[in-house]
Amino acid sequence: MDIDLVYLWVNGNDPKWIAKRNACIGRPSGGQAHCKGRYADSGELKYSLRSVEKYAPWIHRIFIVTDNQTPEWLNTDNQKVQIVDHKQIMPAECLPCFNSAVIEQFIGNIPGLSEHFLYANDDMYFGKPVQPQDFFGKDNLPKVFLFRKPLRKLALFYREKILGKKLNPYLNTIKNAAVLVEKRYGKYYGGKQHHNIDAYLKSTFELVNKEFENELREMRTHHMRSSDDIQRCIYSYVALAEKRAHLCYVSKRHSFRIQIENRSLYETFKQYNPKLFCMNDSERAKDEDRAFAINFISSLFPVKSEFEK
Repeated sequence: MDIDLVYLWVNGNDPKWIAKRNACIGRPSGGQAHCKGRYADSGELKYSLRSVEKYAPWIHRIFIVTDNQTPEWLNTDNQKVQIVDHKQIMPAECLPCFNSAVIEQFIGNIPGLSEHFLYANDDMYFGKPVQPQDFFGKDNLPKVFLFRKPLRKLALFYREKILGKKLNPYLNTIKNAAVLVEKRYGKYYGGKQHHNIDAYLKSTFELVNKEFENELREMRTHHMRSSDDIQRCIYSYVALAEKRAHLCYVSKRHSFRIQIENRSLYETFKQYNPKLFCMNDSERAKDEDRAFAINFISSLFPVKSEFEK
């Protein structure tokens, strides 16, 4: 079967894009939902594509979803990779959009996208050779990797209702997804996804978008991230509830996330040598952390790929 790969990418250093963002939602505030780390580009995608060529050459096609941008280093003559503009897949009411949770709703609209596909942010990488069976079972259904959180529903209730503490926006969007799935299917999935390269069926996106059309439609005008959003994990939770996916639990040898401002994690990463990893930027990271991270990743993938000019 063909397995495609979809990226979301933005060049947050582009003056035209910056002007568009500032006119719509203002300058980055420094908070979790709207900080420099949400949009900063240090060339991560280039190295992620190098990891594809090195460790996952069986990927069929690669789609890069952007807002009227193309990486200046990208070899657009390469037939394996294609730029997809927001306007091609998203309705006008969503645009301009600086909210990945909204953009992700429309991945299934990518022209020519295969039924089986992987999804990644530009800061996610293959760390060693992988095969389709790392992402899909023998029955061709995707594997969903979650952290084991058996008491998560109770923990969130205690935090919010007993301690009176608000969840941060990201955790709240995950809870929103879990609550919707519980109402529809009677099962609460408390595990967070591993924030790394994930496997999906396009038909599951179509199913979820139809089943939760009203709830998802309310997000369309959220041009920046909101705690009222519904996180992408809803597609995985529904896949599990519909028995259209296999539940797997995360190990650090399979999937590892480096918070780039935490230098100690780089050594831990080397110890686990994972199949997949993410170099996660955030509101806590500084420019020197971003420089350190890109130097590290360039040392792992120093060889130019077929996707570069």
